[in-house]
Amino acid sequence: MLNQIMRMSKIYAPTLKEDPVDAEIASHKLLLRAAMIRKVAAGVYNFLPLGFAVLQRVEDIIREEMQAIGSQEIRMSALQPAELWHESGRWNDYGPELMRLVDRNQHGFCLGPTHEELITSLVRDELRSYKELPKSLFQIQVKFRDEIRPRFGLLRAKEFVMKDAYSFHPDQASLQEHYDEMGRAYGRICDRTGLDYRPVAADSGQIGGKTSVEYMALAEAGEAAIVFCECGYAADVEAATATIKPLVHDVPEIDKISTPGVGSIASLSEFLGIPEAATVKALIGKGADEQIVAIFVPGDHDLNNIKICHLIPGFDFLTDDELVEAGLHKGSIGPVGLPEGIKVLADESLKSVAKWVCGANEDGFHYVGAKLGADFQVDEWADLCNVFAGDFCPECGKPLDEARGIEVSQIFQLGTKYSDSMGATYMDEDGVERPFVMGCYGVGVTRTLAAVVEQHNDEHGIIWPVSVAPAEVCVVPLAAGDDIVSPVAEQIATELNAAGLRVAIDDRNERAGVKFNDADLIGWPYQIVVGKRGVNEGIVEIKERATGEKSSIAISEVVAKMVEIVEAEREKYAF
Repeated sequence: MLNQIMRMSKIYAPTLKEDPVDAEIASHKLLLRAAMIRKVAAGVYNFLPLGFAVLQRVEDIIREEMQAIGSQEIRMSALQPAELWHESGRWNDYGPELMRLVDRNQHGFCLGPTHEELITSLVRDELRSYKELPKSLFQIQVKFRDEIRPRFGLLRAKEFVMKDAYSFHPDQASLQEHYDEMGRAYGRICDRTGLDYRPVAADSGQIGGKTSVEYMALAEAGEAAIVFCECGYAADVEAATATIKPLVHDVPEIDKISTPGVGSIASLSEFLGIPEAATVKALIGKGADEQIVAIFVPGDHDLNNIKICHLIPGFDFLTDDELVEAGLHKGSIGPVGLPEGIKVLADESLKSVAKWVCGANEDGFHYVGAKLGADFQVDEWADLCNVFAGDFCPECGKPLDEARGIEVSQIFQLGTKYSDSMGATYMDEDGVERPFVMGCYGVGVTRTLAAVVEQHNDEHGIIWPVSVAPAEVCVVPLAAGDDIVSPVAEQIATELNAAGLRVAIDDRNERAGVKFNDADLIGWPYQIVVGKRGVNEGIVEIKERATGEKSSIAISEVVAKMVEIVEAEREKYAF
C-alpha cells in the first residue's frame, strides 16, 4: 500500500517565525517552530501531524529491531494498582515523581513511570515452566513522571513515550545472552535514527539491579556528563570509576596552622599557595542507622551522591545545627581528633597520600602533614568520588575525556529483585520452584526524537535523517494552481510516491520565500524545486537539506535520480 502524499495545503502545520520565549535549547525551539509539537502544560506536549509522523518513524525502527531479536509486542495498562508497588517495595521508595491517585472506591493507583511491577504480575501466574523460558515482551506506551522541574521540551517531560521491554530467564547465563542481544539492538536503533552516541556504564537508579548500560546521544544540551577513553571505556560520571592521583604536599612533621576566615577548599588552597588537589576535603553525614560518618575525598574532587547512598543506605548530610551538636566545626573538619563515635570513611585514592592537608577540628585551624596511620586512622576505604576529565582510565590508564550526553535508552540486569519480592517463580527441570531472573530495557521514544534534532540542525531549522523524516522528499512548486508549474510538480510527486518514497508537496498558495523557509525549518531531507523558467527549459532543481547543495536535472530524469539518492540514504541507516 502506498503512503499518501503529504499536502501542505491540507496538513495542520502552523509554523512559527520566532523562537518561543520559554524554549531554551535547539530541539525545543525547532520542534515548536516547525509545527511538530505544542505545549499543553509544563512538561506536557501535543504532537501535531508532522511530529507524529516522525514519532511513528522512530517507533517503526524500534519495533523492527525488537521483533528481529524475538521480543513480542504487548500493551499494558498505564494505570497501575498501588498494591503491586507495595509488593515490590517501591511505592514509598520511588518518591514524589510517582503520580499517585485514588479512585471513587478509595483504591490507590499510580500512572506508570515504568512497568516492572505490572509485567511481573502479568506473568507470575501463567509462565510456569522452564520449558517456556526465556520470554521477552515489549510495549511502546505513554509514561508519566512528576518531574520537579520539567525543562528542555521533550528531554525532561512529565508525560513521554517510551519503549519498555522485559525478559524472563531461568538463569544468569540466559539473561546475559539476551541482555547482550538487546544491547546490540539498541546500538542499531541509535545508528538507524542517525544518532552519534556512546554506550556507557550506568547506575541502575530506581529500577534496581547491579548491571546497567545507558546509550548517550552526545549533545551540549545533555543533562548527563560522561567520561570516556580512546580504549573504549565509557561511563556516566555517576557510575564511573577511575584512577585518581591526588597531589602530595610533603612536609617533615605535622604542623597546625592558623587559618582565620578559611572555610573552603578554594580558600585553603589560596591561603597555603598549593593546588586544591593537594588538600583533603571533608563531608559529614549519617545513614538510616544514625551513625555519623566523616567522609574524606581529594580536595579537587566531589563526593558522588550515588556511590555514597549505595554504601550507606539513607545517607544525608548533617545540617549546620547537627554539626554543632556533634562537636564539629564547619570549614575546619579533619580526621585528627574527631569526636568519639564518628566513623572515618575515605576515598581509596587517598591511600597514596601519606600526609594530609586537612581541617584540625578547631575553628580557624588546619593541619599540614597529618600522617595517615600515625596521627589518625581510616575505618573504611571506598570508591567515593565523581570522576572528571583528566582522571585516569581504569582499563588502560590514559587520561579520560568528558562530554555531555542525552540518555536515550538504557538496559538493566534486574536479577531476582522483582521476582523475589513479588513471588514470581517457575518450575525447573527438577520440579523446584525458582524465581525468574529478569532483564529490563527502555528506549525513550520522544527523547530519541528530540536528541536527533539536537544533533541534526542548523540556523535554518531541522535536518532530519531520511530514516525518521516525516517525508523524504518535498516537491516545492513555485506557483500553485497554474497550468505550467503545478501539473509538473504533481506528476513528479505522484511518480515518486509510486516508486515507494515518502513524499510531501508544498501546494500552498504562498510566496516562494515562505515555502523555502518552511522547507528548511521542517527539515525535509530533499527538496525538488519546480519553477516556471525551469519547466520551460525542461529542468528542476534538487536541494539536499544537510549540505545545502543544489543541482539542476532534467524533468524526465528527476524521479529516477531521486529514487537512487534516497535509496542510497536509506541504506546508510539500514532502512
